[in-house]
Parts: sequence; C-alpha cells; structure tokens
Amino acid sequence: MGPSCSGYLCSGRRPRDEEPDTAAPHEGFQGRKEQPLHTDSAPPAAVPVSSGKAETLPGAPCGFLMEVCVDSVESAMNAERGGAGRIELCAGLLEGGTTPSMGILQVVKQSVQIPVFVMIRPRGGDFLYSDREVEVMKADIRLAKHYGADGLVFGALTEDGHIDKDLCMSLVALCRPLPVTFHRAFDMVQDPMAALETLLTLGFERVLTSGCDSSALEGLPLLKQLTDEAKGRIVVMPGGGITDKNLQRILEGSGATEFHCSARSSRDSGMKFRNSSVAMGASLAHSEYSLKVTDVTKVRTLYAIAKDILV
Repeated sequence: MGPSCSGYLCSGRRPRDEEPDTAAPHEGFQGRKEQPLHTDSAPPAAVPVSSGKAETLPGAPCGFLMEVCVDSVESAMNAERGGAGRIELCAGLLEGGTTPSMGILQVVKQSVQIPVFVMIRPRGGDFLYSDREVEVMKADIRLAKHYGADGLVFGALTEDGHIDKDLCMSLVALCRPLPVTFHRAFDMVQDPMAALETLLTLGFERVLTSGCDSSALEGLPLLKQLTDEAKGRIVVMPGGGITDKNLQRILEGSGATEFHCSARSSRDSGMKFRNSSVAMGASLAHSEYSLKVTDVTKVRTLYAIAKDILV
C-alpha cells in the first residue's frame, strides 16, 4: 500500500520517540433539532462513498468555485446558504485545520448538499510526519471515505522542504477514486515551481496556497506565476486572508477560478454562568465565550464579487 518504514525514515520524518502531544479546541453548535444518527462501526447506508466527480452544484455558475473551510455543522450550513460550491471540513482552525471527527462529517453530510472535502492532518505544527502519524492519516482517509467524503485534503513534506513524494503517492492511491487537494503545506516548500510539477506528477487535482506568503494578497505575484505554469493541468486555489476587501484584486491578479476562505464572524456564547479564571486551551487562545462561525452575509458578499468578475 505504501513505502516501507525504512522508506519513511529515509524521507526525513521524525523518529517514533518524538511524537508531539497536541489537543485542538472545538466549537459548539446550537439551535438544531436532534436527528437520529447511525452509531454502528459500519458506514450508514444512506451516505454512499462519493465517485469523486461531483465538485460543483448542478446549476452553479461554471465560471468559478468558492470553497469555505468550516469546523462546525452550523458553519457548513451557513456556507452552503451563502453560495459556497464546496466545503473543506476541519477541526482546529486556530492551528490551520486538523482532521475532523467522523461524527461531524456524518452530520454535515446529512445537512448539506454541496461537496465536502475532508482535511487529513493528524496534528497542528509542521508537515513532517512520523510512521505512527502516517498510520493515523491512512486510517482517517479510510474512515472519511466510508462516511461519505467527496474529496480529501492533505500534504506532507520532507525535512529539507520538498514534497514527500513517497508518502503522498501512497496517500493519493488510498484516497482514490476521490479527488485530492494538497493543502497549505505547499507554502512551506523550498522551491514552489518544482513542487507544483511534483504535485502534477503525483496526480493532485488542486493545490491550496497563499503564494508562500503571509496571505494570498501578499503572495499574489507567485500565485500568478503558479497559475500560468499550471496551464489548467492542476487547479491553483488561492487561500489565506481572503476578504471582500481583497478578493477582486486576488482573482484578477492571479487568474484563479477557485478560491478558499473562512468568512467567519465572532458570536457571543449563550453561557450565562462564566468562570473567567479557567481557559480550555493555551493562554493565547480565544475565549471559550466567543464562537467563530461562518457568516452567511460574508459568504454571499464574496460570492457576488467572484460572480461579477468571473461569470
């Protein structure tokens, strides 16, 4: 199925005794009536494994596609209502996105009609993975396919900042027949143009990138170069700090026809009793009493801007 353990170590991944121990924050979901859920270990019959073909909604404008990253069922529903053509489902957005639970995938699939691409990232931090972390990624890919994922999103690098070809090849094969996106690990590579050709060779359908800079706006020159070099062979999808203030410039300047955003707003918690002396994460983490949720109005605004430019 994949290269041997010795091959993993030769590619520069951490040895087994250097596993990080991280925990990701989570977001609550309120206001939705309970629905019966399947709790068996087998996948629910009502959620078939995707063929990997349905990447846009029937009737959606063919000139562009907006992907919204979400970490809750509420956000997924809001993204669809606002006009998103695809969802990237994650946990731990404060860490850039980690693998979501299969429970949230199952309920999101019951709640929206647009394609749901699932993040496969076992932890926050860098993209240099140990053997055991690779096994977790493979297990999560199998489960995500079982529970109806329409596509998968992952990335892995070697210690010297190149695409980990052996690992990515084995993971792409495991993902098939679903489409695969290489995520913003791309922004950490040593040679972006060479990395793009590697992704083409490996069979990735798209790459999510800020142009190897702090935001898609800052990385716009490289985004343009990547889009031109791709020549339609792979989708170069700008992402990172995209708002209604900069979307037009990013789309016009890059030539991209897909883009990635979060479009979130803060909402106050419904908790009446609050213990201000305790935090559930690091001291710099956001308050438990302020929830980040995809904003329907923001999604609609971004949709309208893209439609005006690209359709």
